[in-house]
Amino acid sequence: MPDTISIDLHRIARLIPGYDPFATAGECWFDDAAAQTACDFFPECLTHVKGELAGKPFVLEPWQQAVIANLFGWKRKDGTRRYREAFVFVGRKNGKSLLIGGLVNYVLFCDGENGAEIYSAAAERDQARLVFEMVKLQIEQEPELLKRAQLYKYSIVVGGGSYKAISADSHTKHGFNTHCCVIDEVHAQPDRNLVDVLKTSMGARRQPLLIYITTSDFERPSICNELHDYACKVRDGIIDDPAFLPVIYEASRDDDWLSPDTWKKANPNLNVSVSEEFLASECKRAQEEPAYENTFKRLYLNIRTEQAVRWLQIERWDASEGAVDDVALLGKRCWCGLDLSTTTDLAAFVADFPADDGNHLLLCKFWVPKENARKREQKDRVPYLQWIKDGWITATEGDVIDYDVIRRDINEFGKRYEVKEIAADRWNATQLITQLEGDGFNIFAFGQGFKDMTAPTKELEKLVIAGKIRSGKNPVLRWMASNVFVEQDAAGNLKPSKKKSTERIDGIVATIMGLGQAMLTPTTATSIYDAPEKELVWL
Repeated sequence: MPDTISIDLHRIARLIPGYDPFATAGECWFDDAAAQTACDFFPECLTHVKGELAGKPFVLEPWQQAVIANLFGWKRKDGTRRYREAFVFVGRKNGKSLLIGGLVNYVLFCDGENGAEIYSAAAERDQARLVFEMVKLQIEQEPELLKRAQLYKYSIVVGGGSYKAISADSHTKHGFNTHCCVIDEVHAQPDRNLVDVLKTSMGARRQPLLIYITTSDFERPSICNELHDYACKVRDGIIDDPAFLPVIYEASRDDDWLSPDTWKKANPNLNVSVSEEFLASECKRAQEEPAYENTFKRLYLNIRTEQAVRWLQIERWDASEGAVDDVALLGKRCWCGLDLSTTTDLAAFVADFPADDGNHLLLCKFWVPKENARKREQKDRVPYLQWIKDGWITATEGDVIDYDVIRRDINEFGKRYEVKEIAADRWNATQLITQLEGDGFNIFAFGQGFKDMTAPTKELEKLVIAGKIRSGKNPVLRWMASNVFVEQDAAGNLKPSKKKSTERIDGIVATIMGLGQAMLTPTTATSIYDAPEKELVWL
C-alpha cells in the first residue's frame, strides 16, 4: 500500500453524489497510480469522434473522472479490483456512449487480463451496433491503438483479448467467460435475462467488472428499477456492498422540474454535451404537451414516472374546436377509423377529412345499446340519454349493439362521402368487417400496439395543440378526449391506454386510426370548399 496519497484524486473520488467510497472501503485501499493511469488514458489515447469536438482529446469531466478513478483505483488486499459492479445513472445526452467506448477500450488495452472477453450490451441490435462503432472509431483515430488491434466486422481483438457488442435478442450469449461488460440503457431491456446471463458468465474471472449505464425507467417491475433501488440502498448505507459502485444523478419528484437548478442534478455534463438551452427548449415542450412532461422528467431528470399519463388538455381541445359543414363535405375524400370495443359498450366511427390548410375535419357516429344507455349514464356519469335525444349517439334496440345498424349507417355514410379506407381492429369485428368488405369498402387492419399507433397518436396531439382539429363541437368526442391516458414505452412511443383511461375513449381511438391512414396517403390537398366537379386530392 502506498505511503503517500493524492489529495486531488481523493477529492475526485468523493464526487459521487451522496456516496463516500472511503467510508465503506473496509480493507480495500486506493491505488493513486492506478487511478491516475486510468484517468490519463482517456485524453492521451482517445479522442472525440463526433460533433464539434471530433478529433480532439477526450478530456474527462470531473464526474467522469470520479467514475474512472473509483472503478480502477480501488484495490482489494490481493491487488484485484474492489468494484465488481457499477450503476451509472445519468440523464440523456450526457455522453454515455463516448464514456462506454472509453471504458471498453481501457479494459481491452490496459487491463492485462489473459484471454479477456469484453462485451458491450444493449437491448436492440441497432444500439449495440452504435456502441461497437464508437469503440472502433476511437481505436481508428489513435495510431498507437490501431497498430495493436485487429478490427473485424463484429469483433475487435487485442493480444489475447477480444471485444464484441451484443443485444438482448442475441441467442449466442450462453457459453461466455466474461471479464468485463458494459450494459447500455438498462431501462430498455425487455427482461432480466441478458443481465443474468452476463453476470453468471463472470464466475471464473479474478476481477470481473459489470457496468450498467442508463437513464430512468418507468414505474414498473423491471431489472433497471431493481438495480436502481439496490444502488440507492448502497449509496444510503442501507445495504453494505463495498463491491458495488452507485453513481446516481437524479432529480426528485418533489423538485421543481421547471428550474435549471433541478436540471443540474441529473445532468453532470450540463453545458458540455447537453446545453441548458436545449433542456429549456425540451422543458417548454413538456409544458405545452402533457404527454411529453413524463418523457422530459424521465429521460432528462431521471425521475421515475408512470407509463400512462393523462394526455390531451381539454382547454387545448376546446380551443381547437370548430364547426364542420357536413353538406360542404359531400362527395369529398375521407379516411375513417372504426372502434367497436365490446357489444355492450359504445362503438365509434370517425371520418377524417384533411384539408389543404392543415385542418382535419371530423365527422363522427356513435352507437350504444338502448337497454344499456341508462346504466351507462349512471356508471359513466355522462348524459347518454340526452346525447341520444340530440342525435349525437344512435341507440340500437336490445342490450347489445346491433352491428346490422352500424353496417347500415356506414353504408349510408359511404353514399354521401368518398370513403378511401376504414381502419379497424379486426379482433372484435371479424364478421362486420367481412360484410363491409363485401359492401365494397377498403378495410385496413390497424394494430393497437405502439408500432401502428405511435405516429398518428403524436400527430393528433400536434394537431390539437396547433388548433387544427375540427369536430363540430361534438360533445361525445370532447368527453372522450378528456378521458384519454396514453402509455409510453422505453423509446418514448405512445398509444392510448383503454386500461388506464378513466372512461370511454373509443372515439379518440377511431380518430387516431383514421388519421393514421390519412397520413399514409402521399397526395396534395385542395380546398374542400371548391366546386364539386373539380378534382380534389387530399394530403
